[in-house]
Amino acid sequence: MISVTIQTGIRLLLVGTPGGELHLAAAMAREAGADVVLAGDATAALAVMRQRSVGLVMFDVMADIANFLARLRLERFAVPVLACGIDAPADRAVAAIRAGARDYVPLPPDRALIAAALTIAAAAPATEIVGEDATFRRAVDYARRIAPGTMPVLIAGEAGTGRAMLARAIHAASGRGGAFLMVECGGVAAPIVEAELFGHRPDELPGVATARLGRLEEALGGTLFIRDIDRLPATAQARLMAVLPAGDAVRLIASTTRDLAGLAQDGEFRADLATRLAATQVVLPPLRARGHDVVLIARHLIAEIEGAPAHGIDREATLLLAAHRWPCNVRELEDVVRRAAVLARGPAVAVDDLVLADGSRLNAAAPVGQECEMAVDSLIGRTVEDVERALILKTLERCRGNRTSASGILGISVRTMRNKLKTFIEAGIPVMPAA
Repeated sequence: MISVTIQTGIRLLLVGTPGGELHLAAAMAREAGADVVLAGDATAALAVMRQRSVGLVMFDVMADIANFLARLRLERFAVPVLACGIDAPADRAVAAIRAGARDYVPLPPDRALIAAALTIAAAAPATEIVGEDATFRRAVDYARRIAPGTMPVLIAGEAGTGRAMLARAIHAASGRGGAFLMVECGGVAAPIVEAELFGHRPDELPGVATARLGRLEEALGGTLFIRDIDRLPATAQARLMAVLPAGDAVRLIASTTRDLAGLAQDGEFRADLATRLAATQVVLPPLRARGHDVVLIARHLIAEIEGAPAHGIDREATLLLAAHRWPCNVRELEDVVRRAAVLARGPAVAVDDLVLADGSRLNAAAPVGQECEMAVDSLIGRTVEDVERALILKTLERCRGNRTSASGILGISVRTMRNKLKTFIEAGIPVMPAA
């Protein structure tokens, strides 16, 4: 039996129909050092959260987790949510994560996996930028040079590449005495995004009886970070563009996973706002393109974790980390390494310790040359059109629906990618939803 105690004092809220597995998870979490509260449903959970702070929520994946997450956003609760369930269908777990859940944990849980989940949830946002890759260093150095300025900054890159961390670093280096505030656009209803940015009057939002000061006003003298601004509703784009030229009292930093210029060309984003934001742009490369940085970051994370059994990584585990493709980039690497540090049975992380949230082993991708060699035979007898379509759809799948990333890998424009996907959809061919 693995016995791991996490000295975090984190309060865990377990939401679901009381039963043996849920109570077992609660007992394991208490053994791991958490203060555990049980709630039967979303309404009861929200009642608890209105009365006391919560550091982590585990929510039954078979319940309406999307609605619960929407209600959290409505009431401005910023707390990580893990979906959990007993033999849950894969599509329910995927839907929960797409709705905003941090990860999925199967029940009955493993004691060490529960402890690892608490460790990850309790970890403060990373603040030290680690990496030696030349492209990455150029992006970071440029960000630091422009930090003292007042112009808006656009940070582009795939999800999980560290855009929020770089935004915090720019704020820290700017010399501004005000706060660093963030507004999330992805997966948030348009009225909520506008209320977050610009504030609202009492009862202007359903279920919210009190007035709210907008983040733009709260951030006076500081920095406002708009995450995934490519998802900003059109009405909010117009209001933001109207206040941007008003002065430099608030430093605006925005992030995007998509090409704003391409979106503007297609009429999906305001061209004037895209131009204003892109005047100062920083592009972060994906982790898979940063070579030895994977190992550097992993070793740095291990060294930072206090009280965990492991304080190093053995050779085989290092090779596996370097070989994995990391589709979710640095965010995924952080979760895997923090989890491994808790699961480790010895002083160094081993291959068996490198697991995903559900306990499945981390797998290395086949070398590119080997993949190509295996694929050649399957292409014989197929038309060029068939091969092109298969390549586009497979690349899009590898990029988890991210059109910009897939376009970059294939060497085509985002506009060309969209046109190709449109013809596939019109032909009745399934296409992975946009990330």
